[in-house]
Amino acid sequence: MPVAIITGASKGLGRALAQALAGRGWDLVLDARGAEALRETAGAVAGHGTRVTALPGDVTDAAHRAALVAAAWRLGGVDLLVHNASALGAEPLVRLEELPLDGLRRALEVNLVAGLGLVQEALPLLRASRAGTVMVVSSDAAVEAYRTWGGYGASKAALDHLVAVLGVEEPGLRVWAVDPGDMATDLYAAAVPDDPDPRPEPASVVPGFLRLLDERPASGRYVAAVPADGVR
Repeated sequence: MPVAIITGASKGLGRALAQALAGRGWDLVLDARGAEALRETAGAVAGHGTRVTALPGDVTDAAHRAALVAAAWRLGGVDLLVHNASALGAEPLVRLEELPLDGLRRALEVNLVAGLGLVQEALPLLRASRAGTVMVVSSDAAVEAYRTWGGYGASKAALDHLVAVLGVEEPGLRVWAVDPGDMATDLYAAAVPDDPDPRPEPASVVPGFLRLLDERPASGRYVAAVPADGVR
């Protein structure tokens, strides 16, 4: 069976992706900071009959990243790495003049540095896979200038560029930055708690991620809500 590592997997998009991949027979290594929520998700996902390893921890911790990759190795390797864990930098979001520098550092550490650290840890196993793939969850804030989204958007823009370079340096892999669009997640609620507009459920964008896995287009930036050739 193919094996995937998914960070930020206890709820929202991470959980929805885990459910979808398990339904396709994938074995999974799941990460999140909240141990109780992660345990509940792992139990639900394991109902598909696949092997699921849940490791609570912080992706900024190098030892935790190593443990995630080691767990995947015990399941057979790493065919897919999904870096979905994210930090906003401030909750709720604020203008750049008010953004705490420690918050910006946290966003960069979680969204960017930890993502690269996990890729570096998993690269030997990804290269050994017949279909080694890296997916990082991006945002339209990485390409658009939205008021109050500057710190988060900067971290995602840097992540987009990092994986673009990775795609050039690792031609044997598929490396995709995927923008899922706005979703009804705890992260969005923390970012903009007074937003009255309804947002789509995370499960609604999962088909876009699965389409990328099915069609395996060139490494690049994609939007999950449109056909997989809709790069931007």
